[in-house]
Amino acid sequence: MANNQRIIFHVDIDSFYPSVEIRENPSFRGKPVIVGADPKEGRGRGVVVSCSYEARNFGVRSGMPISRAYKLCPEAVYIRPDFALYGKVSRGVMNILRGFADKFEQVSIDEAFLDVSERATFDSARELALRIKQEVEVRESLTCSIGVAPNKSSAKIASEFQKPDGLTVVPLEELKGFLSPLPASAISGIGKKTEEFLESIGVNTIGDIQKLSGKELMKYFGKTGVWLWGVANGLEEIEVKQRPMRSLSAEHTFEKDVSDKKVVLEKLDELAEKLHKRVVLSDAKFRVVGIKVRFTHFQTFLRENTLPTVTDSKEAMVQEARNLFREFYNNPKKVRLIGLYVSGFEEPESKESLESWVT
Repeated sequence: MANNQRIIFHVDIDSFYPSVEIRENPSFRGKPVIVGADPKEGRGRGVVVSCSYEARNFGVRSGMPISRAYKLCPEAVYIRPDFALYGKVSRGVMNILRGFADKFEQVSIDEAFLDVSERATFDSARELALRIKQEVEVRESLTCSIGVAPNKSSAKIASEFQKPDGLTVVPLEELKGFLSPLPASAISGIGKKTEEFLESIGVNTIGDIQKLSGKELMKYFGKTGVWLWGVANGLEEIEVKQRPMRSLSAEHTFEKDVSDKKVVLEKLDELAEKLHKRVVLSDAKFRVVGIKVRFTHFQTFLRENTLPTVTDSKEAMVQEARNLFREFYNNPKKVRLIGLYVSGFEEPESKESLESWVT
C-alpha cells in the first residue's frame, strides 16, 4: 500500500524497567515501584534509575537521589536493576516491532521509530497501532504508548500525549494545531537551559515558536534554529534509519507438548520461512544460526553455530537449524517450545545524507 505521505510510529514501552519487574513479580502491581540504588532507609547513595507511575504520583522521578525518593515514598518497593533481564525483554519487544515496520530504528532500550508508509494510510494507522499494542501485551505482558504522525519528532511528542498505554494519531492537516498549545519543552532536544532562554524571550509554547521566522530562530540558535523551526511547524523530515540489529528470532509454543520430533522439525522449517522473510525485509546478512528447545517442565536449551561467512540464504538457515536439532532428536522428553534465531549481522554501509538530531 504505497503512500505519498509518510506515516511514522514512535513506540515507547511504558515505565519499562518497573513494568518488567512487575511482570516478573505480579504482587508488585498497583504499588509504587522504584528501580535504582538501595535506599538504606533514606541513607543510601545513588539514584533512581526508573520508577512506576504510582511512584511518580509521590513526586519520584528518574535521576533523583535515592535518599530523596525514600523520603517522598518510603512505602515503595525498591529493586536493584537487572539489566540482563531488561536487555532480554527489550530484544523480544523490538523483534515484535520490526515485524510491523517497513523501516525500523531502535533509539533506546525501550523505544523505537517505525516507518509504516508502505503498509498503512492514516485511516488504517490506528488499527495497525492497536495490533502492535495487543501483540506487545500478549507476547511480553507489557503496555506501550504509540504516537503516529508524518515525521519522527511529532510522533515522539504524540507518544507522550496520553501515557501510559496511550495512542495518539495526528495527520498532517491537524499537526500544527496539535503542537501549538504544548510547552516548548515537549520538543526532544530542548533542555533546561534552552527552555529558560526561550522563556526569557517570551517563548513558552510550541505555538510561540511557530510565530517566529526561521531567520529569527537562526539569529538565536544558528543552524539549529532551522531544525527547531521545522519541528515546531511539523515539517521535520529526518528519515527513519535502519540500524544494525543484534538478533532476529521466531518461536512457537505447542498447544500440547510434542513427542514426535518430525513435527518439531516441520515447525522449525516454518519458523525459518517466517524468519527469512524478516531477514530479507531488513536487508540483513547473518553469520550465526541458533535454536531454542524447551521441554516439558520448562527445561530449556540453546544451541548455535557460526557459519564460515555471512549469508541471507534460507537454505543455510534451515540446514543449520536442523543440524543443531540433531542433538535432541532422540531425547524421549516432549517438546513444549521450539525457537530459531539468527545474529552476527553484517553492518550495512553508512548511507547518511541528513544531519543528525541537534541536542
